[in-house]
Amino acid sequence: MAGASQALHESLDQLSSKTLDMHRALVSLQEELEAVDWYRQRADGCSDSELREILLHNMREEMEHAAMVLEWLRRNDADMAENLRTYLFTSVPVTEVEEAAMGGEAGEDESSAGGSTIGSLKGES
Repeated sequence: MAGASQALHESLDQLSSKTLDMHRALVSLQEELEAVDWYRQRADGCSDSELREILLHNMREEMEHAAMVLEWLRRNDADMAENLRTYLFTSVPVTEVEEAAMGGEAGEDESSAGGSTIGSLKGES
């Protein structure tokens, strides 16, 4: 998973140090989440209960690492912070969070609710 995004997509000399640090953090987050998945799968497939507990402990450690990187991203990227404030730790169904946060009505035009004014990116006309 992280391997595909480790490479830079633009020339190094065109990227700011902030962008490079953000890239490092994003790749690290991908790696931590991938490790969570690996440990969970290993624990599910394990027949020894003691080994299963060790693997689940390791999985939780990777979750901690992912949370730390996510917090760094929140502190260093205002757009990320805004999105995290909107979507995390809510009780509204995930697909309705944005609408609830903007106080919009179902079916309301996005641009009138403060959303994008460039139209849908889904290829619809």
